[in-house]
Amino acid sequence: MADLVEATGPASGAAPRGPVLFERLCLIGVGLIGSSIARLARERGDIARTLVVSAKTEATLARVRELDLADVVEADPARAVQGCDGVILCIPVGAYAGVMREIAPHLAPGCILSDVGSTKGSVLRDLLPLLPDGVSLVPSHPMAGTEHSGPDSGFSALFQGRWCILTPPPGADPAAVDKVAELWRRAGSLLERMDAATHDKVVAIVSHLPHLIAFTICSTADDLAQETPEGVLRFAASGFRDFTRIAASDVSMWRDIFLNNREALLEMLARFTEDAQALGRAVRRGEAEFIEDRIERGRKVRRSLIELKQA
Repeated sequence: MADLVEATGPASGAAPRGPVLFERLCLIGVGLIGSSIARLARERGDIARTLVVSAKTEATLARVRELDLADVVEADPARAVQGCDGVILCIPVGAYAGVMREIAPHLAPGCILSDVGSTKGSVLRDLLPLLPDGVSLVPSHPMAGTEHSGPDSGFSALFQGRWCILTPPPGADPAAVDKVAELWRRAGSLLERMDAATHDKVVAIVSHLPHLIAFTICSTADDLAQETPEGVLRFAASGFRDFTRIAASDVSMWRDIFLNNREALLEMLARFTEDAQALGRAVRRGEAEFIEDRIERGRKVRRSLIELKQA
């Protein structure tokens, strides 16, 4: 596991405006993250001189035009990336390989290719073999989001005070890494660099496992609701409602995350299962001290998040 390095960035608020980073920046995909980057770029004016957006459906493209999220709106990703010095993939990670096969022959020398996916080992696996000579790959993962998706869901302040993890592969062009880092600094993000394997293990516990648990709890409650005439969901307390917010997340995105971070997620799930069983045994045996310790540790984690302004 590599050491974590280069923790930088403002605690809140976007960075001051500076020289334009990209002459022509293309966003492929315009969901929550993509539309938030687009709004940020339109508001600031120093991220891209020309902003191009590509999406799969005509309905999405029409909505992008209505919202004025881009200078150029293009259905074909191969045409969208032509002449761009920056391209960011904002699509589910399971779609990366197919899209990369389409765009790779059209990426200009000197272009920087980045992404916003929640897994990083799969990004290197799917993109590096197809990366043309003269094109730099600098994967990134903004640790920000909501349960909403689509071009209407984004907002320019989404990334302020949130971590963005960069996972450049060995030998990545330092100037390209710096440029992607500067984009996220201007978004107001805190920056961290780590290798892809470390990233995938970290996000497995802080993001992927909580979503897996939320989806499972909601599925269990739904099964119970079918079995009981009382309608259990009517009595949902705030703790359960918190799970439902997470469980409302995008289906295709989270399917792809689970499948593409399989090993790290299963490792964290096994550790969680052992800990849950230990707490279950303590409840069965009436071991109050053990129960209190687990509750206090949870309170400690919450206090830490508040102190880090990540709550």
